Amino acid sequence: MNYLLRHTLEAILVSSSALVLLYASIGAVRTNKLSRKAAGAILCAAYAFLGFGFIMDANRVEAQLNPLFGTIYKALYLGLMVNVLGIFSLWAVYRVALGKWQSHSAGRRKFLKATYAAPAAVLGYGTFIERERFQLREVDFPVAGLAPGLEGLRIAQVTDIHLGEFLPERDLERVIDMVNGTRPHLAVMTGDLITKFGDPVDGCLRQLRRIRADAGLYGCMGNHEMYSDLEEYVETEAANMGMWFLRGRARTLEFGGSLLHIAGVDYQSKRLQGEYLKDAEKLTRPDATNLLLSHNPDTFRIAPDKKFQIQLSGHTHGGQIAVEILNPYLNVARFVTPYVAGYYHERGSSLYVSRGVGTIGLPVRVGVPPEVTLLRLRRMT
Repeated sequence: MNYLLRHTLEAILVSSSALVLLYASIGAVRTNKLSRKAAGAILCAAYAFLGFGFIMDANRVEAQLNPLFGTIYKALYLGLMVNVLGIFSLWAVYRVALGKWQSHSAGRRKFLKATYAAPAAVLGYGTFIERERFQLREVDFPVAGLAPGLEGLRIAQVTDIHLGEFLPERDLERVIDMVNGTRPHLAVMTGDLITKFGDPVDGCLRQLRRIRADAGLYGCMGNHEMYSDLEEYVETEAANMGMWFLRGRARTLEFGGSLLHIAGVDYQSKRLQGEYLKDAEKLTRPDATNLLLSHNPDTFRIAPDKKFQIQLSGHTHGGQIAVEILNPYLNVARFVTPYVAGYYHERGSSLYVSRGVGTIGLPVRVGVPPEVTLLRLRRMT
């Protein structure tokens, strides 16, 4: 079937089904006609539609058809997510707290309405306000045994851009302007330019080329470059633009008579590669401060043993949604790695995990605003 026709039909199917599901379930909840079994069935169907919609490549259809089409699809997608979370909240509260309430009491109805509305309010804030509230985070970054010539070196880090449906190029322009405003000595990009094949990787590279750093821009590949089979393309096109994505390679830079040796690795996964940073010690120099660019921060478990004094990473997005309860704050990324966001120091090595620019899955950030990071290297005392 014709490419454009096929994708257009898929988009119409998902959008119309989501719309029907949205209004049907809202009407059933409001009239108290939704049984627990029906609510469960709707919830499962909603998640199935969400997954199908994720697979569907709406970005390509939008590029070839009309921007209004993509906007409508995104609105329906967000509306469906709000509806799913609202129904789930109603079901959870009903099972846990409201089983013994009088079925038609006014207090119960008000409470259920507030419960249903709460996810919409939180997601609305996280989607339309905090997700686009880019922050410049300036960090003094202590490094053990830092060479004198590297004291005060400014490194600008950008990561997890995910340019596409929910991060347009005009927003990335703002991010790059923030980077250039820091006047960095060195700029690094630690993976995930895009989310999936068909996303505007050329547009992302075009914006990254605008970065002005004394020593240029160096990067590493993220898991989404791997999933999209774009690693070689990004490496080649970036090199043609004067940017260097290091794939199991290293380069040495000199600042003030001191050497900074930068190594980069492709996305590291124990499931795929068996172990982290295999043979990465060959990428270090004993006479230099060794900096590792690794998208996955979990490799910091091994990096100190491989003689890297510095590791810069992304990948976690800081969890995207975080709730601060005493310390540390709660977010889903902690189920994957202990290195979620910010500065860490172990066994003589230092790590910084940036919260990143874009989003994955839900286009929402709550308690974890997107960031551009400026690291100032400091000798640890």
